[in-house]
Amino acid sequence: MKLYAPWEKVFRKVSTPFERFMHAQTTTGMILMFMTLLALVLANSPLTESYADFFHTKVEFNVGSWEFSHTIHHWINDGLMAIFFFVIGLEIKREILVGELSNIKVAILPILAAVGGMAFPALIYLAVTSETPGAEGWGVPMATDIAFAISALVLLGKRVPTALVTFLVALAIVDDLGAVLVIALFYTEQIHMLPLALAAASFLVMVIFNRFGIHMILPYFIVGILMWFFMLESGVHATIAGVIAALAIPSRPKRVPGSFRKDAKVLLDEYDSYSAENKEEMNERQKAILLRLQENINDIGTPAARLEHTLHLPVALIIIPLFALANAGIAIDFGSIGSTIMTPVSLGVIMGLVVGKVLGIFGVVWLAIKLKIATLPKGSTMSQVFGVAFLGGIGFTMSIFVADLAFINTPELVFQAKVGILSASLFAGLFGYLWLRFVAKSA
Repeated sequence: MKLYAPWEKVFRKVSTPFERFMHAQTTTGMILMFMTLLALVLANSPLTESYADFFHTKVEFNVGSWEFSHTIHHWINDGLMAIFFFVIGLEIKREILVGELSNIKVAILPILAAVGGMAFPALIYLAVTSETPGAEGWGVPMATDIAFAISALVLLGKRVPTALVTFLVALAIVDDLGAVLVIALFYTEQIHMLPLALAAASFLVMVIFNRFGIHMILPYFIVGILMWFFMLESGVHATIAGVIAALAIPSRPKRVPGSFRKDAKVLLDEYDSYSAENKEEMNERQKAILLRLQENINDIGTPAARLEHTLHLPVALIIIPLFALANAGIAIDFGSIGSTIMTPVSLGVIMGLVVGKVLGIFGVVWLAIKLKIATLPKGSTMSQVFGVAFLGGIGFTMSIFVADLAFINTPELVFQAKVGILSASLFAGLFGYLWLRFVAKSA
């Protein structure tokens, strides 16, 4: 007799890490869209003051003589987003070790496309905002929002070859790495050396844990929290601690995977040798065998893989939606929206994300193919790459994040940047989707 309901069959399906990653990004994209619309509605409704006051409410923590007092907005952007960056760090590490970026012949095209997709938007933005206060925001149009971009490809189904989806994922991950470096190197106003040294010491402790084969998560978590605090105090944006911490998490299994099948068979044979008193319940020995089997599964897995799998859902369902709700709400005066879009910052962001991304991604891919440096993703065409290049112009999460850092003391420029980000992301997403849906030719 089967004890599971018919709908539970869905949960019995085995998914690869890449499939789980794709599902998480698609889920994030859908929820992000809803939360962005909610934020815009709240910011342009009679609840606008309550909406703003809520995210500016201060939350305080006291630890001995240390006092932490920041707004909810600040805790989201500097605290929760550190977890988001930690997951990005794990994704980057996985791609380099065992993913698409581990094979240089396969990786060269998305790497070149990502570099072009960062350089051209920044240059175009600088050309538009030259000699204006907004020039400092050149990093805003550099990033691609992987969740929205992948969601658009998933909606297209079999019209887009799998290899092209993989190309976009690899490109976006390299893009994220570039954005992290830009934040760390160019959007840090003042560095305090003692906290920075303590943050470096914390990272060294985590590396030592790794080298000594410590696979328990708790020690890394405790030291990682300390590193985040020291990074916060150093002046370097605290979210960078998330990426750095991810590099220290072990990516090798505790035991050789080859021995798992033999040991599992012995345990399962022993499990079957016991007869439960109640057919719907296990006896104590069977429970102990299952616990041992779980330990063996954990031993052939890696802490990095477990953490990435565990954190994807809360990041997708809680952290990124909260970030969107806290940051996407802008009060729009439709009477002056045209003049706002024509300001150097908004126009620079729009030109960077739309024109710059297409020139950088499609142009570099075309050049690399012509020079025979790389080959097109299997089953794809240049027409499809053109559509994907437009999807690369969906900035959103990382672009908004960089805008808040670039114009931290100039709310007016932050507003102009967000108008540009939302406008460009909407246009790039719709155009890229429609192009791939109705125009792009398959191989």
